[in-house]
Amino acid sequence: MTTARIDEAAEALIISGTGARPTDAALTGPRARVEGRVTGGGKTWKAAFALKASRWGGAELPLPGGEYTLSVTGSDLGELELEPTLLPGLRIAVNGSTVSIAPPLDLVYETTEGQSTLEERYVAQTGGTENAVFFESFYGRTVGCNPRAIDRALAAAAPEVVRYWSVVDLSVAVPEGAIAVVERSPEWWRARAAARLLVVNDWLRHRFARKPGQKVLQTWHGTPLKRLALHRPGFDPRRMAAVVKESRRWDVLLAQNTYAEQILRKAYAFFGRPIWVEGYPRNDALVTGDAAAVRSALGIAEEERVLLYAPTWRDDRTEMVDFVDPEELAQRADAVVLVRGHTRTLAAGRDRVGARVIDVTGFPETSQLLLAADALITDYSSVMFDFSVTGKPMFFLVPDLEHYRGQLRGFYFDLESRAPGPLVHTQEELVEALADPGRADTYSEKYAAWRAQFNRRDDGLAAERVVARILDQGFVTR
Repeated sequence: MTTARIDEAAEALIISGTGARPTDAALTGPRARVEGRVTGGGKTWKAAFALKASRWGGAELPLPGGEYTLSVTGSDLGELELEPTLLPGLRIAVNGSTVSIAPPLDLVYETTEGQSTLEERYVAQTGGTENAVFFESFYGRTVGCNPRAIDRALAAAAPEVVRYWSVVDLSVAVPEGAIAVVERSPEWWRARAAARLLVVNDWLRHRFARKPGQKVLQTWHGTPLKRLALHRPGFDPRRMAAVVKESRRWDVLLAQNTYAEQILRKAYAFFGRPIWVEGYPRNDALVTGDAAAVRSALGIAEEERVLLYAPTWRDDRTEMVDFVDPEELAQRADAVVLVRGHTRTLAAGRDRVGARVIDVTGFPETSQLLLAADALITDYSSVMFDFSVTGKPMFFLVPDLEHYRGQLRGFYFDLESRAPGPLVHTQEELVEALADPGRADTYSEKYAAWRAQFNRRDDGLAAERVVARILDQGFVTR
């Protein structure tokens, strides 16, 4: 017989049973794994699972939300059950071998009626009055990208401004001095209404009602190669109406370069309002950051060669593409391979594992990974326009080029003729390209032309310029 309970003082899930002591126990989720501490033996035993964990050398935080599998070797869990229990950092429930971890919201707010009540309260709320910024990056799944860089510069220039961060749960660490607000919680709705400025890098989800005096800065999240919004293949009136409705919510749009400015204005019908072409704040770290510190946090020795594999997501699948065997690549290229899935694949699948393989899909800041890498392996991701700030080599693994270009998305320019690195279609070709001593000379002119077009403003000061504009225009005040 087994039972489940919560030790609130220890912030742990306790599974107790009778009989022989299990040899090991584990709680395995999409992006986290907790080893159980097994004690006892003889007639009874106990396995304790910490409900907090530290990743990448950071603070201990509640486990990410999701469905976890509970395994206790040598024991039948039977009809194990624990009703949903609300703790300060998360909500947990157990049903057999499935452990469900969710954000720390009272169940009443998870109902349609509960959210409707909060939403209507938000719509009626007088807002835009607090000298505060409401930040959101990739729908609260991470705290990174351009919003994070702006947060850091704003905290330095105007520390009295309150900074709220929208997060899906409390496993997402927020910057020092910022306030985490869990999506759809009462405080989340209140903060989004109260803040004078919203800084986001994707669409405003849920119901949005602009308050008097409230401004929205849309930083977006990449210079586009693949077609966006109104430019996507196929005529879809509902999608087109949604795009126009969304872009009308933005007061200012940020672009990395003039190429992106022209495309984003047309793709989102963003006419009559300003686009700030200031470089990307998230790329400041590529100029001013400390690669050794990032490698140390990842547990990588200074002398190691580091390859970052970072493909984009696909409209026709939920999980990351599997065009690379990272362990084989690490062995053949004599390198540590970092595997970085797109934020849209964050909740799907499991971390890749293997000798000299580190899955960094859950790592908070892509720019830090670009800084630490010696070379980038990507496909159609906008990360190509960021990594080129470093001048380090890029490789394009594109086995589905014709399908992606011709059916899924389409491109704004011909990648094959302009890419600052080789396009390869198999892992074998990739390994050969990585070992080619003449590759740098072959692509030097294309690389220089690429940087001249896309990275002119990526000088390490983009965040400062953006914050100066925010303050000069009175979006928030010192």
